[in-house]
Amino acid sequence: MEFISISSLTMGAKGKQDEQYWIEAFKKGEDGSLSYFFKLHHKSLCYFATRLVQHKLEAEDIVAECFVKLWDRHKDFQTEGNIKAFLYISCRNACLNHLKQLKTRSTAQQGYFAQLSDGEETILMEIIETEVLAILNKEIDHLPENYKEVFKLIYFDQKRTDEIAGLLGLSVQTVRNYKSRAIDLLKTSMLKKGISTAQMLAFLMFISNK
Repeated sequence: MEFISISSLTMGAKGKQDEQYWIEAFKKGEDGSLSYFFKLHHKSLCYFATRLVQHKLEAEDIVAECFVKLWDRHKDFQTEGNIKAFLYISCRNACLNHLKQLKTRSTAQQGYFAQLSDGEETILMEIIETEVLAILNKEIDHLPENYKEVFKLIYFDQKRTDEIAGLLGLSVQTVRNYKSRAIDLLKTSMLKKGISTAQMLAFLMFISNK
């Protein structure tokens, strides 16, 4: 399975040097190297695991155990991509095992259990979506305040256009304009960062499903 590195989207020569430094430090078991990769991947992995097991605390425990396993094998990794792949695969397998052990599953849990059991293609899309959301969250913070507020209310708080209009004291058309402009700005910003076709597809699916 091929993984797309978020860090590589904006990484120049210095970034590559930094990555190599941390890889070498990690292989040697140096203090601080685990923290570096923890900060790099923990948030996205927690989102990924929570989405699959539908339980935040269980997901955090699963992710923590994945990092323990990673550190136990710190000498085995040659690139940041290797580390990332190991974390996601370990997390995927741990989530599957967790769902297997549940005596009863919610509808959502049953759906993800079926997906995890089917194979890697679906889980790859989940990973891509996770990475897109990690990028998206950063880009949203750069939007003008009114666009940012409307975008979050629609796509994260699941509010209807008329609800947002009443909440913010705006016309329905103004809310629609802000939404449209926010999406255009985010598309442009993400394309400038060189995101892949698969990641852009995941972004378009995200905004079209709301």
